Amino acid sequence: MIESPIRNYAALLEDKIAVVSGGGAGIGGGISRLFGSHGATVIVAEIDPERAELTVADIEAAGGRALAHVVDVRERDQVDVLAERVVADHGRVDVLVNNVGDYLKAMPFGRSDPDHWEALYAINFKHVLLMTHAFLPTMIEHHEGSIINVSSVEGMRGYPADPVYGALKAGVNHFTTCLALEVGRRGIRVNAVGPDLTQTPQVDYHAGLSEEQEKLWEVWAPVGRVGAPDDQADVVLFLASDQSRFVTGHAIPTDGGSLAGGGWYWSPDRRRWVNRPLTP
Repeated sequence: MIESPIRNYAALLEDKIAVVSGGGAGIGGGISRLFGSHGATVIVAEIDPERAELTVADIEAAGGRALAHVVDVRERDQVDVLAERVVADHGRVDVLVNNVGDYLKAMPFGRSDPDHWEALYAINFKHVLLMTHAFLPTMIEHHEGSIINVSSVEGMRGYPADPVYGALKAGVNHFTTCLALEVGRRGIRVNAVGPDLTQTPQVDYHAGLSEEQEKLWEVWAPVGRVGAPDDQADVVLFLASDQSRFVTGHAIPTDGGSLAGGGWYWSPDRRRWVNRPLTP
């Protein structure tokens, strides 16, 4: 019989070094702040200097430790420099959260073009490869690490609004599963989360809704409400910590039940795909 050691989960990431891409706002900001409150030294890898500094200030004001690194994670040279600096300063990286992603402007495939595909690829998939490739060696060296990729529920169901975006998010999920098998015996776990229905600066779920329509969230979302970045951050914390020590290779829908409850529907009146009917 294998006995599990007794662990203190008061601070789940005590003395860990955690890198969060896009860690200055939205879901990434929620993850950074939560990691800081659980004892991690948080490396906020962010393209926007102001967002990065604000998040670092919040973490430090709460008694945590954080540093801002301004970086475009779509650019290999910048990612390599980031990894070199972080490892040189801290000796290792224990947790990597590949959070950056954007649907840009959803576009039906027939109206899209290679420039759109390339832009989607760079921000949704290429950066995951670049960041993981850059930080994986230090995890292998220390035989320990947790990688969490922030994907999307649209990589788990059909996404007619932009099939290229959906395919790239599906690619992130499958890369997660494949890499988990490759590096599991080297002490590294790899998982993903698939958000949906989460209010962020990038996606405003309240925009344009009347007071009466706001009441329909009880119908639209199986959990009965819109999510917040903290709803995502709590699951990412679980995957980053020893609480999920026997979990690897999975993409977990963090979507308020939207994947379980349904998908996208064609609206003849609105002449577009919708996932929230205007009436019950």
